Amino acid sequence: MTVQHKLSIPTPPVFERVEDERQHRKQRLAAAFRLFARYGFDEGIAGHITVRDAAMPDHFWVNPFGMYFGHIRVSDLVLVNHRGEVVQGDRPINEAAFAIHAPIHAHRPDIIAAAHSHSTYGKLWSCLGRKLDPLTQDACSFYEDHTLFDDYTGVVLDPNEGDRIAQALGHHKAMILKNHGLLTVGQTVDAAAWWFITMERSCQVQVMAEAAGTPHLIPPDVARLTQTQVGNAHIGWFCFQPLYDKIVREEPDLLD
Repeated sequence: MTVQHKLSIPTPPVFERVEDERQHRKQRLAAAFRLFARYGFDEGIAGHITVRDAAMPDHFWVNPFGMYFGHIRVSDLVLVNHRGEVVQGDRPINEAAFAIHAPIHAHRPDIIAAAHSHSTYGKLWSCLGRKLDPLTQDACSFYEDHTLFDDYTGVVLDPNEGDRIAQALGHHKAMILKNHGLLTVGQTVDAAAWWFITMERSCQVQVMAEAAGTPHLIPPDVARLTQTQVGNAHIGWFCFQPLYDKIVREEPDLLD
């Protein structure tokens, strides 16, 4: 008789050396940018993903301003302090990246990374000024775990505006910025990037479903249960792993 052994789902790595953890976070960040480019989430100079430094939690790594997502390597990433000063790297950062992300990192010590870009369906859905409905299993990731920032006032360059966004985000992992786009956060770069990818697709599905007819919503109790199954931090991290493996195999220069 064959004995069946239950295999466990992988979990995020734990590092003994802060230098190794920093490098790991930067590799994930560079991979996230390559994937965002692959999925068409780039829009000129707009968009940014940040990750806290492993040793200095009030510093974060971000993409250089004006560099195409699909060209970003680990060595291109820029380290910024809590005053918006570049302390490592030789290129400037997007002022809006600091204005939005610095307050989020300050208000949410539990999160490691934040992602925002001007993706097509995220922008489209944001124009409606509504939160996502629980139409599919994937959309349930965000059931009672995303919010709406219903006050577009132009390009976010003032940290006070970033504070308002951070306060509106609250304890949620995602936000729809009305007339702007999507923003997601996570306890890993992997989760923040995955939540953005699947939220963008959920926006696309809802737009298409409503154009086709009258969608049937998943009942609240079932949506709430499903959220605990597909919307937790571990699953967010795990869903990113095959995408990371794919992009590193196809574009290994991102690790340079």
